[in-house]
Amino acid sequence: MKVRYLHTMVRVKDLDKSIAFYKLLGLEETRRIVNDKARFTLVFLAAPGQPDTPVELTFNWDGDDGLPSDSRHFGHLAYEFENIYDICASLQAAGVVINRPPRDGNMAFVRSPDNVSIELLQMGPALPPQEPWASMGNTGHW
Repeated sequence: MKVRYLHTMVRVKDLDKSIAFYKLLGLEETRRIVNDKARFTLVFLAAPGQPDTPVELTFNWDGDDGLPSDSRHFGHLAYEFENIYDICASLQAAGVVINRPPRDGNMAFVRSPDNVSIELLQMGPALPPQEPWASMGNTGHW
């Protein structure tokens, strides 16, 4: 059996706000589909040079009132970064809450504007513990 990963889809309530969040992670828009008849927009974003592994943002123009309010049943998206401290500092400066700080120099979690858990991982070995992250507690759930 041959299988190929295509993408991960998450529903979003505010397309522009969500695109801005994923761009903070370094993702770039690779494709957009606007369906006037079915009243939805799909935006695919991927890490530079990795267009075959996108996240698909699905925006239903008329809303998603019937969907669960917490996306915990989904799990999380995971991205790897050259320096976990730098990405966390950049996200925090942009107003993103670091729900699980990178105390271990290896892993952190944040939430998207639509409550999707995003795991941030250090490329290669963990970095040495560093303040303010080493002593920072969790905020909310991740």
